[in-house]
Amino acid sequence: MHVADGVLSFSVAVATTAGAVGILAYSLKGIKEDEIPKISLLTGAFFVSSLINIPVGPTSIHPLLSGFLGLALGSRAPIGIFIGLLLQAALFQHGGLSTLGANTLLMSLPAYFVYFMSQILKGMPHFLKGFSAGFGAVLGGVFLLILLLLLSDQRYTEGTFSVINIVVVAYFPLALLEGVLTGFSVKYLYALRPTFFDET
Repeated sequence: MHVADGVLSFSVAVATTAGAVGILAYSLKGIKEDEIPKISLLTGAFFVSSLINIPVGPTSIHPLLSGFLGLALGSRAPIGIFIGLLLQAALFQHGGLSTLGANTLLMSLPAYFVYFMSQILKGMPHFLKGFSAGFGAVLGGVFLLILLLLLSDQRYTEGTFSVINIVVVAYFPLALLEGVLTGFSVKYLYALRPTFFDET
């Protein structure tokens, strides 16, 4: 879900950059040295997985992992997301530097939501918890993307095959697939190493 340079209006790009700075400052607050290896490992996984992409209009379809990062890293998830997106934009022109703030918010806010919900629904079966995280994070990102496109240019809504309609249709199967994969991953990691999700 990488928005390219030039897609968003200037005001939306500035506002989302300010929002991303705020969410990163909150995520970095009180970070401990022993958290860095886990953040680094999952940042690498996010970086590699989201390089697999299929362009769709002003964005692209690819595994997001934001739901999994929300469960595994909790409030630190935006750190890994930002670093991964920055490297992808700088090294592979995947996404854009002017939309880095928007892309960070598109994936970080659903990860935060997953983290907070995981605190409330602690007794949920592991597979269902992972499925809900993966599926919900993708749909949350799509909702935010549609909102940003609507705020930037009404042309994205024009016609049956509008950009927004294509994005919705393209991302729904991905949301289901990511939900299933995240569900199995979470279930496996809970069985293999129960302390992996202790911080969440």
